[in-house]
Amino acid sequence: MIDVPSRYSRQALFPGLGAEGQAALMRSSVVVVGCGGLGALQASLLVRAGVGTVRIIDRDLVEESNLHRQLLYDEDDARRLQPKAAIAAQKLRSVNSLVRVEGIVDELNAATIERLLGGFDLVLDATDNFAARYLLNDYCVKTATPWVYGACVGAHGMTISILPGDTPCLRCVFADAPPPGVAPTADTAGVLGPIVGVIASLQVAEALKIAAGRRDLVSRRPAVIDVWDTGLRTLELPVRDPGCPCCGERRFEFLET
Repeated sequence: MIDVPSRYSRQALFPGLGAEGQAALMRSSVVVVGCGGLGALQASLLVRAGVGTVRIIDRDLVEESNLHRQLLYDEDDARRLQPKAAIAAQKLRSVNSLVRVEGIVDELNAATIERLLGGFDLVLDATDNFAARYLLNDYCVKTATPWVYGACVGAHGMTISILPGDTPCLRCVFADAPPPGVAPTADTAGVLGPIVGVIASLQVAEALKIAAGRRDLVSRRPAVIDVWDTGLRTLELPVRDPGCPCCGERRFEFLET
């Protein structure tokens, strides 16, 4: 019989996870790239769920305009301009001492990505631009690392689970990034806290399936949600494109720039 710590007892009772799935979570390692609205909640849910190692990467500082949606931070953090990754890790270590929580204050780019992501089982996207996501996509396809895309702006958001070698990659779905300044962002169109919570929660649910060894349950359809109009729909993914420069031709352009 697998011994599950009592703090995870209610989670392990869920038939989709069970004691074996919980044990797999406790052996797994997940890296959260970005610790703003999405990343702060992702990291919190992963630590509380008992993922063995959670690494948080972010170079930014806490600001007052973050506080309506970034749930790990408070006014004192903003006043003192605390680094998000460091303060998030500090707070989450007091939530679950059974989990190794790492806060890395650094910038993810082509020169640092192997050092920052190497050796982890799974990547959660909490970035805010396509260049960073294409970089993640290149790295994860090259190393066969599962990752979960997530984005939100205004009241709507989207998640896509990407299993290299199995599902289409991000560049199969979005062949090219929108030109700079064209796509709305939180800085230009605003963002509501509830959509951040919904998207981050869906990403973590997918991550728990992967980490628990239930890849068969991972969604093969992107989820698109609007919390203002209370709409939820799923989309058909395109088939894997043999001409995709990343997963088809295995040209990792963003890792080389």
